[in-house]
Amino acid sequence: MAADKALVVGVDGGGSGTRLMAQWQGHCVEVSGSPSGLALGVTQAWHTILALLDEARQALGATLPLEQCHMALGLAGANQWSWRDAFCQAAPDLAGLRLESDAFTTLVGAHQGQPGAIVALGTGSVGEALHGDGRRVSVGGYGFPSGDEASGAWLGLRASRHAQHALDGRVAPDDFSRALCETMSTLSNAPVTCVATLTHWLSSADQTRFAALAPVVVRYGDHPVAQALLHQAGEDIALMYQALDPTAQLPLALCGGLAPTLASRVPQTLGHVLVHPRGSSVEGALQLAGELCTSLQGRQTLQ
Repeated sequence: MAADKALVVGVDGGGSGTRLMAQWQGHCVEVSGSPSGLALGVTQAWHTILALLDEARQALGATLPLEQCHMALGLAGANQWSWRDAFCQAAPDLAGLRLESDAFTTLVGAHQGQPGAIVALGTGSVGEALHGDGRRVSVGGYGFPSGDEASGAWLGLRASRHAQHALDGRVAPDDFSRALCETMSTLSNAPVTCVATLTHWLSSADQTRFAALAPVVVRYGDHPVAQALLHQAGEDIALMYQALDPTAQLPLALCGGLAPTLASRVPQTLGHVLVHPRGSSVEGALQLAGELCTSLQGRQTLQ
């Protein structure tokens, strides 16, 4: 089937939402919806993706059946083999299917398929690189709370300790500790104003809640505690890049919501490799889907 006549679909799915781009006969649309990260379940992932695909097909006026659709997906959790296998087994009958991690599609989008490295900095964090010889390297991605260095959840978790110390008397309360408690209060049924209410908040907080504290850390970036956390985040990004490319030859793009803030915290020794992302994760997925269609490779899964 000619690439310009096929329905080509790219998907970027995570724990907070899904973006889908579909291209048909020279036209392209993008739609978004609920999460499709594999940690939330294969059934939910496919339900979300197929609903978005129907929406995109209607917008394009594409009457092609699913059997003529080439789809590439970058999904959070695709590096977990049992989730990956279950997802692929549950797939509808498509002309082509390629499943990758959302980190890899972010990499493809950021460098438009050329060799390079990325560190994705959102609620979690992960690093990925593609070398000139085709070799792929991944760093991090172990998840919250054991990993995800330099991420929003990582910053928020560590910043919460300042609120703990302020409320139990280990340090004097200040604007930073009060701002942290105010933000926690907006995410709780009860105001966080004392040790008891903070303990209750912490006992039920997940990575999304802790990540909501990251903007407070950024806003109070001159506070000694926040400053130390942001400095450490920059050092951790540098350490990830060192593991991705020990020779420091690949261009490095920081991606995700925290990228603009943390770019200035990366050690100056890496200033010569930092570049702006050229595209997004969903654009990277669409590029892979186009390659899948052109090469007629058929069904593929993450290696």
